Amino acid sequence: MDGRFEVRREELLAHARVSAEDWASVSARLETFVEPFVAGLMEDAQRRHFLEYSSGLLSTLEHKTGEAIAYLHRQERKQMQQFVGESPWEHAPVLKELAVQVGQRIGEVDAVIVFDPSAFAKKGTKSVGVARQWSGRQGKVDNCQVGIYMGYVSRREHALVNMRLYLPEEWTKDRARSRAAGVPDDVKFQTRHEQALAMLDESGSLLPHGWVAGDDEMGRCGLFRAALRARNERYLLAIPSNMVFRDAEVPPPEYSGRGRHPKVPWQRVDRWCASLPKSAWTTVEVRDGEKGPLTIDVTMRRVQARTPKGGTGPDEVLFVTRERQSDGTIKHDYYLSNAPADTPVLEFARVAKAEHRVEECFHRGKSEVGLGDYQVRNWIGWHHHQTLSLIAAWFLNEETRRGKNTDTRDDGSSSAPADRCPTRTPTRIEYSHPHRRHRRMLATKK
Repeated sequence: MDGRFEVRREELLAHARVSAEDWASVSARLETFVEPFVAGLMEDAQRRHFLEYSSGLLSTLEHKTGEAIAYLHRQERKQMQQFVGESPWEHAPVLKELAVQVGQRIGEVDAVIVFDPSAFAKKGTKSVGVARQWSGRQGKVDNCQVGIYMGYVSRREHALVNMRLYLPEEWTKDRARSRAAGVPDDVKFQTRHEQALAMLDESGSLLPHGWVAGDDEMGRCGLFRAALRARNERYLLAIPSNMVFRDAEVPPPEYSGRGRHPKVPWQRVDRWCASLPKSAWTTVEVRDGEKGPLTIDVTMRRVQARTPKGGTGPDEVLFVTRERQSDGTIKHDYYLSNAPADTPVLEFARVAKAEHRVEECFHRGKSEVGLGDYQVRNWIGWHHHQTLSLIAAWFLNEETRRGKNTDTRDDGSSSAPADRCPTRTPTRIEYSHPHRRHRRMLATKK
């Protein structure tokens, strides 16, 4: 038994070893990778800084700010900070190219588009969009900026593809404050749901998908669900436990013969769920990423949610999952969908897990490519840094999938082979290995 284990261990170690030639080619692949993203930039300096900033975000710098990245490349900080915080290059075409690539390389017809906010703690009052608002990461209302992100999840991989900075009304009503932070005059207040719909209209056609998903902030809004229905989008959106609905599968109370015909009473989803008998639950096995097989209980019901004006909405499917946590407690998650009521429970479970994949994207972004490391205060700087971080994360995504390919030539991200790698100086940058904890060193051009 021990001998077989040793043989298998050596096989795994041999498979994990990376040659010096492979590591030396990463820099060349990064140069090739950014070419379509910088094609629309007008100045050579902008294209050069785009590559340098991207490589800095991929490095092992503790704080991946413009200043730190400039020093990493042995440059004065002013030019790099100006590129991120002042240079008037448009981020929208870069994000469009990102969506195109994501759709082409990991796209599937039943993939899931996920909308999810993420907060960045900030001090003071001058950073664009900063206000006291809910921070999910901290679990409380705090001084922060909030970005609304569009993620894409298929069976192949998952990535963030677009974003919007949420501007609270206190900002859009204060034009002097907004102008001081560089907010364009034509930017008006939008709810987070309106921002999500704008991203869907902008990038949705580039991303083959069969579902739209989101957290309970997205799902609780009846107008948002109605807007998705009007766009012929199929959704499975989380909802809060205190949301009320009418059970569409039970008959109304008997009519007394006087007054209006009675209707099924409104009830909170958590209280309805607590009253269910054991027979209402079905146990299914789903796969939850690297955690392996996971058993959960699910139940479904046709319901009608209350509209924003107090009326009764159309028939929707209430989908509930029940899962035992590591501390022994039971966690319930609630979702509404406009999918047919005969949709398989495993399909609902697959889509529900897509939101967890986007949480992994945020973890990658914040821990590996400096998504929250920016020190810029203005509108341009925030969007530039976020765009560059999403591009850097996509490069790591490409490298991860390339690493799973036994023939490195058969991959779009490896079009620059090692024997074409230009001569390098002794200048060195530490790069994060895609989605691994350890770090490696490779030479890069000066």
